Amino acid sequence: MDSGNIIDTILGSDLFVENPPVLLDIGASGEIHAKWKPIAAHSICIAFDADDREFCCAVDVSKGFKKLYLFNSLVADAQEGLASFFLTKSPFCSSLLEPNHEGLSHYNFGDLFEVGKVAQMKTVSLSQALAQIGVDKVDWFKTDSQGTDLRLFTSMGAVAISKTLVAEFEPGIVDGYKGEDKLHALMGYMDTQPFWMNDIKICGTQRISQHALHKQFAGYNGKPVHALPFRTSPCWAEVSYLNKFGIHASHLELRDYLLGWIFALIEGQHGFSLDIALQGAERFHEKVFEILIQCSMGLVSRNV
Repeated sequence: MDSGNIIDTILGSDLFVENPPVLLDIGASGEIHAKWKPIAAHSICIAFDADDREFCCAVDVSKGFKKLYLFNSLVADAQEGLASFFLTKSPFCSSLLEPNHEGLSHYNFGDLFEVGKVAQMKTVSLSQALAQIGVDKVDWFKTDSQGTDLRLFTSMGAVAISKTLVAEFEPGIVDGYKGEDKLHALMGYMDTQPFWMNDIKICGTQRISQHALHKQFAGYNGKPVHALPFRTSPCWAEVSYLNKFGIHASHLELRDYLLGWIFALIEGQHGFSLDIALQGAERFHEKVFEILIQCSMGLVSRNV
């Protein structure tokens, strides 16, 4: 049985029919996560984005989920209320946090953060939103909230965090927003939690001031940022973590081990999927883990 069939068999079992995987996407402008396609039909997806100039795209590509909840509201670490939302030139840069124009003025993409409007918009806390739809945990947490990723993750509370199996963030490195959660703070916090870093991609643009750009390179206006003949400098990161499934993870259940194995497969972490399968077999004594061990070994051997 290949890995695709195994995934469908596991997620089609009564265990997951009654308790589907929960996938959370904060800042879902554009399309909802491509990595979720192999499990979408079996999963609940919860998506948030307050900038509806782009959110319609997420609706168009998300019909394959078992159930899809769309929240066209801001997610904050505080309780429900109103907050200022900075609508920027690029909808992908809009945020609850005010752009730091001094810091951004030194980079090619600084003009994308120009504020066109400050709107008063409703906010909802993550715990409120989950309670509203009757969900008490998140299996795969993904956020690109433009500066508030860490505070949103921690707002779930210690118990929910410890049960999260995958956590993806897009923190800043440079001074993009006032008071933002930066990469170094995220990494420091995650070092204290039962997670290990699965992947990190450093992204950026060219270090050139808006003054120099407009004065000397006016002909590049409107062209892609990579069109300028300068090296790219780090500005933000895309980073993901996987739950460690350590020896003290007694709070994780059979469902979590099966789903953790699937998530490790999706991430291409075949060695870690083998670790989870072996731990699961020792703890639960279920025959399914022997199949998972064989599948993981086959994938590991294929890549040796």
